[in-house]
Amino acid sequence: MCTLTHFALPSDARTTSPLILRIATPDDQTPRFQVVPAGNSFFHIKEKSTGRVRGFREDHNEACALARSLESKIELLANGCLR
Repeated sequence: MCTLTHFALPSDARTTSPLILRIATPDDQTPRFQVVPAGNSFFHIKEKSTGRVRGFREDHNEACALARSLESKIELLANGCLR
């Protein structure tokens, strides 16, 4: 499991499944991506706003890392750093 990322939201805002990771952003505290189980030892990184799968990994830790990476790229784009 990922370290500390499961605690990014208050306990009442967490989902009931321990396998779903919610990445919180500092500005609105609404996660943009979810790591969801998609089979036996297989995880999708799903964009919450569109429902589209943005990536997948066989390892949960790698899926969490990809979700964090996608989140940081969106933040950098929003700040104009990657233009």
